[in-house]
Amino acid sequence: MRVGIGHDTHRLGALRPLILGGLRIDYPKGLHGHSDADVVLHALTDAMLGAAGLGDIGDAYPDTDPIYKDADSAVFVRETIVKLNQKGYRVVNVDVTIFAQEPKLGTIKGRMREHLAAMLGLETDAVNVKAKTGEKVGSIGRGEAIGCQVAVLIDACV
Repeated sequence: MRVGIGHDTHRLGALRPLILGGLRIDYPKGLHGHSDADVVLHALTDAMLGAAGLGDIGDAYPDTDPIYKDADSAVFVRETIVKLNQKGYRVVNVDVTIFAQEPKLGTIKGRMREHLAAMLGLETDAVNVKAKTGEKVGSIGRGEAIGCQVAVLIDACV
């Protein structure tokens, strides 16, 4: 068994849809970034890569590569799962913490959990999604950014 931790933060305010955990969130601001800026899927990708000793998301999917401009971050997750499988690993469980003052995410955590579980080929109870505010402190607390941290457990495929 191996553990990986991923983190990502993006500035909020872009004139584009807000995408979190592969879901389009009804909110007037989006996240700035080269791809769709989905901090949840970026942190998840980073955690999986780290657990398998495969570097980080910047190595695997650099923001200098035009192929990833406005890319759906689900591509990063799917390709990383393939890389894990090629190394003989599978994802066992995932714990996600989203840091956002706004929008409030309480009503979508369950839907995001189900979506992530389906994306990863896991039972819903193997995925947990939490949301925390910034308590009005720092860029997240002022509503200027959204961040995410993900812990993932991988195991050898049997």
